[in-house]
Amino acid sequence: MKKNLLEALLPAMAAAAVLTAAPALADVNPVLHWNDVATKVSAEVKTDPLTESRVFAIMHIAVHDALNAIEPRYEGYGPALRPAAGASVDAAVAQASHDVLVALLPNCAAAYEAAFKEAMAAIPDGSAKSRGIDTGREAAARTLAARSGDGAERQVDYTPGDKPGAYRPTPPDFTPAFCVQWGGIKPFALESSDQYRPVPPPAVGGDRARFDLEEVDMMGVKDGSARSEEQSEIARFWYENSTAGWNRIARVVASDKELDALDSARLMALVNIAMADGFIAGFEAKYHYKYWRPATALRETGSPEWLSYLWTPPVPDYPSTHTVLGASAAAVLARFFGCDYVTFSSTSGGEYPGITREFWSFTQAARENGASRVFAGLHFTSAVEAGYAQGNAVGTWAFDHVLKPLKAAAAVTLGGAAR
Repeated sequence: MKKNLLEALLPAMAAAAVLTAAPALADVNPVLHWNDVATKVSAEVKTDPLTESRVFAIMHIAVHDALNAIEPRYEGYGPALRPAAGASVDAAVAQASHDVLVALLPNCAAAYEAAFKEAMAAIPDGSAKSRGIDTGREAAARTLAARSGDGAERQVDYTPGDKPGAYRPTPPDFTPAFCVQWGGIKPFALESSDQYRPVPPPAVGGDRARFDLEEVDMMGVKDGSARSEEQSEIARFWYENSTAGWNRIARVVASDKELDALDSARLMALVNIAMADGFIAGFEAKYHYKYWRPATALRETGSPEWLSYLWTPPVPDYPSTHTVLGASAAAVLARFFGCDYVTFSSTSGGEYPGITREFWSFTQAARENGASRVFAGLHFTSAVEAGYAQGNAVGTWAFDHVLKPLKAAAAVTLGGAAR
C-alpha cells in the first residue's frame, strides 16, 4: 500500500520540484527550458537511459521542425510542415514538447501539464500564440507517428552463456539482461544499427584481455582500489544517465554561446539523435558479441568475491555505450560550434549530484566520460576504446546527414520571430 501511494505521488512530486526550481519564463530560451524540464522530471521518476534517449530525440525533432516551419533555415527531419511565419516560438516549443512527453512518458503527465500551463500563461493571447500551438501540435503528431512501431516495445529473450567470455548477469543482484531488443530499433539517422559495429572484443586469455582484466581489478574494485580521490570523483560524476549528463552540457554551452531558439533546437535535436542512435548501434553490438563484464570475469578467474566500485548495469560489456553516447554528443558539439576547444563546466545530477567539473574541450569531456567506466569497475578499457570510436562515427554521421543548413537561409536568425 505504501509503495503504491508513493508511486501515485511521484508525478506530482516531480511537478512540484520542476515548478519550484523553474525561473521566470520571460526572455528564457524556450528550447533549453523544455529540455531542462524534461531532464529533471525524467530523473525524478528514474526513467532508464535508453527510453530517455528515444524520448528526447523525438521531442527535439518535433521542436526543431516546428520552429523551422516558422522560419526555415535548415532541412526538416520529416516532411515540411505548413509555413507558419509569425507564429509564436514559445507556444510552438511548449506544445510540441508537451505533446511528445505526455505521449511517451505518461507516468510524468502531471508534471508536464503543470509546466505547459505555466509556459502558456506567459504567452500573450492572439493569433501568433494560436498559430504556434497549431504548429507545435502538428510537428509532435507527425514525429510521433513516424516513430510508431520502430521496435522499441518489442520483447526479446536472452539466454545467458556459461563459457568464459560469455555475458551473464552480474553481482551483487544478478539482474536479468536489459533491453535485448534495443539494437533492432529503427535508427534515427544511421542507415542500419550495425553500420559502425566495432571489431570483436579481445579473445579471452589473450594478452590484451589479461591487461584489461588486471587494470580494472586494480582501478575499479569496490574496496582496496588504486584509484585516486579524483578518479573516484570522476566515476561518480559521470555515473548518471548519459542522456541527462550530455543534455546538461549542451544546454550550458548553448546558453553560454547565446544561441537563438532555432539554433538551440537544431543543436539539441542533433545531440539527441546522435545519442539515440548511439544506444541503438551500441546495443546491436553488445548483444551481437555478448561479452562478459569485469565482475564476472574476475570472479571466475581468481577473485570470487570481487565487486565493482559502482553498480554494474545489466547489459554486456562490449562496447561501452556510456562511452558511445559521450563520443557521439561530443562529435556533434564540436562540429556544430566549428571548434572542439570550447571551455565549459557542468555539475552532476543523478545518484551523485553536486559534483562540478571543468573541461577545456568536448573531446576531453568525452574521454573522461569513457575512463570513468574503468574507474567505476564497469568496463574493460577495450570496451571503452571501441565505444569511443563507434560513438565518434555515429555523431559525425548524424551531423553530416540530418538537419543540414539551407544554403539560402544560412545567415538568417530568429530575431524577428514572434514570441
